[in-house]
Amino acid sequence: MPARMHLRQLSAPRQTLVRLFQSINYGQIEDLEVRSGEPTFSPAPRVLIDVRLTGDEPRRAETELGDFALRDEIVRLMDRLGELGDGSVTLIEIRAGLPRRMVIEANRLGVRR
Repeated sequence: MPARMHLRQLSAPRQTLVRLFQSINYGQIEDLEVRSGEPTFSPAPRVLIDVRLTGDEPRRAETELGDFALRDEIVRLMDRLGELGDGSVTLIEIRAGLPRRMVIEANRLGVRR
């Protein structure tokens, strides 16, 4: 079984994106620009946070950790960013601090899957 990828193995922009997922916990990131497979934050993406009114949401435990093994959803998203190269991610849906779904625009050459 291959070793799991860890946060420390990611580039600084990718680590920033993972930390953004954790801070959002539940919500969305819109219009994230990607250059050479790396997320960029200039211009800043739009961040929408779902706020529960029925009670307090606990902080994500891993936000206090300097390093941790990445979940499969994060590894898959990072692979997709690499495949995208240069472009824009229209939407990333975050649930429990993890990317659950992403929407990208189809390019002129065809639809990416």
